[in-house]
Amino acid sequence: MNQAIGLESMLRALAERHGRQNPGQDQAFGLASPPPRKRCRAIAVAGGKGGVGKTTVSVNLGMALAMGGHDVILLDADMGLANIDVLLGLTPTRHIGHLLDGACGIEDLLLPARHGLKVVPAGSGTRRLAQLSNTEHAAVIRAFDDLVSPPDYLLVDTAAGVSDNVAMFAAAADDVVLVVCDEPASLTDAYAMLKVLSRDFGVRRFRMVANMVRNLGEAKQLHQKLARVSDRFLDVALDFMGMVPNDERLRQAIKRQSAVVDLWPSSRSGQAFKQLAGAVDTWGEPERLGLDRIAFFSRQAAVANGW
Repeated sequence: MNQAIGLESMLRALAERHGRQNPGQDQAFGLASPPPRKRCRAIAVAGGKGGVGKTTVSVNLGMALAMGGHDVILLDADMGLANIDVLLGLTPTRHIGHLLDGACGIEDLLLPARHGLKVVPAGSGTRRLAQLSNTEHAAVIRAFDDLVSPPDYLLVDTAAGVSDNVAMFAAAADDVVLVVCDEPASLTDAYAMLKVLSRDFGVRRFRMVANMVRNLGEAKQLHQKLARVSDRFLDVALDFMGMVPNDERLRQAIKRQSAVVDLWPSSRSGQAFKQLAGAVDTWGEPERLGLDRIAFFSRQAAVANGW
């Protein structure tokens, strides 16, 4: 009897140490299996070219989702040149660098913003963060699996350009939102992003936001320009997600370090961001399920990067 009790205690300790990876073993020894972990949908916001308003879209989309009653975390993945905290008037005391140094956990980085939105700041002006290896980026992403309660949505504001780091974050998400404006360089860089992610990471579906346009007609024309080329040369689907109009209220909100959807929700841009959030709510299950419990790593990204 003593040996049986000792064996049960040992197995209990092993189960707790390894996260009870064998539910059948738990049941055999009377251990309760942990409840299923809530699924988090990870959305990467990318743009290729800098200056297309990618971060502004990330901030306002995240705020609009939070205002709609969702639990949302916004990760500033522009390592070394982060500015989401500035756009929202926040003052972080810790950033991703502290996480990598082991000085804090992911929960300690969550910076509360209005309407329950939480921000994970990346740190600005830090050379080390701008030169993270793929392994360090992987460590950052995997840290989200330590969250006690995963959010409904994890929005990832990627850096400008089509670097390996940007591609890694975008390929690892469940969904990729491309922010495009009506400039030749923006269209060229957006196409480059489509090409890299589809060719090297197997991403087949993208959603496009036309930013800084005059009206819906101009937005759809912009979408058609990019879709015609991608349909011809790439095996991808480019869905039209919506548009954000040129709006003075949006520029004023940026100067006031606030989200326009919060400051002036009835403005043209505020309404546009609420419509974008509504579109997200209508999305079905992602085509590429994540590798981690928070669904942030896709299997394609893990294989491509050797994780």
